[in-house]
Amino acid sequence: LTQFYYFCFMEIIIRKATKNDLPEVLNLIKELALFEKQPQEVTITLKQLEEDGFGNHPLYWIILAENNNEIVGMSFYYIRYSTWKGRCLYLEDLVVKEAYKQKGIGSLLFKATLDAAKEMNAKLMTWQVLDWNEPAIEFYKKFNAELDEEWLNGKIRL
Repeated sequence: LTQFYYFCFMEIIIRKATKNDLPEVLNLIKELALFEKQPQEVTITLKQLEEDGFGNHPLYWIILAENNNEIVGMSFYYIRYSTWKGRCLYLEDLVVKEAYKQKGIGSLLFKATLDAAKEMNAKLMTWQVLDWNEPAIEFYKKFNAELDEEWLNGKIRL
């Protein structure tokens, strides 16, 4: 999966995450929560991330974007199952550090995630986007994504 891309004065490496990357992954999760005005909602720990992503039965995978040994973005995804379609990839989070936005890194991560979906023979790739996040909505539209206004999200806190 490791791929190299060159942009003006930047060498971006796209690669799979390892356990050693989890502290920076947690920082990206917190950065996204702050952007989404929900920092208090992040309760996951490094231990949980390690157990759930790098144990005997991983529950998620991460693709990272790296520049000069600095992690600058990530795609965090897992498999969901549709009774209508079968195996699907669910993109939980696509995050690029603020200083690296508008440089094509999000597109690289999104394309790498689409490739991962194809490799696992997924029938769909799905995700959510906040209705007020216009830059993200415009980003997904560039990929001809279908954004659904019909379905409502449900959740129960346990």
